[in-house]
Amino acid sequence: MLTYVIVSVGSGVLFGILDGVINGNPLARRLNEVYKPIARTELNLPAGIALDLAYGFAMAGIFLLIWQSLPGATGILKGLCFGLLAWFFRVVMSTASQWMMFRIPAATLLYGLATGLAEMLAFGVLYGLTLRPLA
Repeated sequence: MLTYVIVSVGSGVLFGILDGVINGNPLARRLNEVYKPIARTELNLPAGIALDLAYGFAMAGIFLLIWQSLPGATGILKGLCFGLLAWFFRVVMSTASQWMMFRIPAATLLYGLATGLAEMLAFGVLYGLTLRPLA
């Protein structure tokens, strides 16, 4: 249980760091100009931290819940499979919806897909290396 809490908090912090790196770099800023008319001008830091921590606890918990169903004989393989699942449900489906509903440049959509894949695989590896369900 203690490991779950530590990994969940750590992954929540990692969510915040990765989101900052992924969305705050010059390439991302240029690619995301399309969102400028509807983007917030100020960040709600407390809400962002709370959401990232909640995501960390939820993702780690879901990983543990579906551990037995994930393919792979090792934690890292299970983690990579989980990362791919999370990428599909979190990133691919959102990107496909954006593509259908809005005029967003392909480069912006592809950047989101690629960085989302890297981010979700990183979380999958973290969970696969650190978390195990209780016997």
